[in-house]
Amino acid sequence: MTAAGHPLISVHPDELKFDFELEKQSYCDLKVVNNTEHHVAFKVKTTSPKKYFVRPNTNVIQPWDACFIRVTLQAQQEYPPDMQCKDKFLLQSTIVPPNSDVDDLSPDTFNKDAGKTVEECKLRVVYVSPNTGQESVEDNTLKSSRQSFDDSTNQSVQQLKDERDAAVRQMQLLRQELDMLRRRRHRKSDPGFSLKFALLVALIGIMVGFLLNLSLSSPAAE
Repeated sequence: MTAAGHPLISVHPDELKFDFELEKQSYCDLKVVNNTEHHVAFKVKTTSPKKYFVRPNTNVIQPWDACFIRVTLQAQQEYPPDMQCKDKFLLQSTIVPPNSDVDDLSPDTFNKDAGKTVEECKLRVVYVSPNTGQESVEDNTLKSSRQSFDDSTNQSVQQLKDERDAAVRQMQLLRQELDMLRRRRHRKSDPGFSLKFALLVALIGIMVGFLLNLSLSSPAAE
């Protein structure tokens, strides 16, 4: 017999999880481990036998050995409310005579007769939308991309504003210089004034053109 507190079998995982899609089958594999030095028989039951296909649903596991069960969810025509499933599975297990085969099991093998130990392991069913994880990653990626784009745009706009302000300040300095040259023209004759004045006017024209280009390219300039 098994040690006190140790079940005859262990089931992994401890719940059945199915990727749920309309009109598509889905399956979940269970590993059933015999924790004893005896031959252990098991049987799988469900509250919704028409929805699931279980193979094998009955078997005998040799001592310290394991067995895999595949549970197939049949194609469904509609989603359950809130993707919640109330279906349950039950695995019954009991010790059988050495070298027993599944075909040798009697109909009352799993009946809880006097003196017979039949252990039960209950498993719940979970439906998972196959796109849930993907959508989460895509949403996070999209949010990150939008944030990066907004940050880059804000930096570009701020740079244009700084350049525009610098051009405006330079324009004001040039105007002050022009006013000073005009005042000097009245005070004394300056042979080089005409050349300096022409160069200064040309420079102002270049700066005005630069300023207009910045104003037109900046969204905040209007």
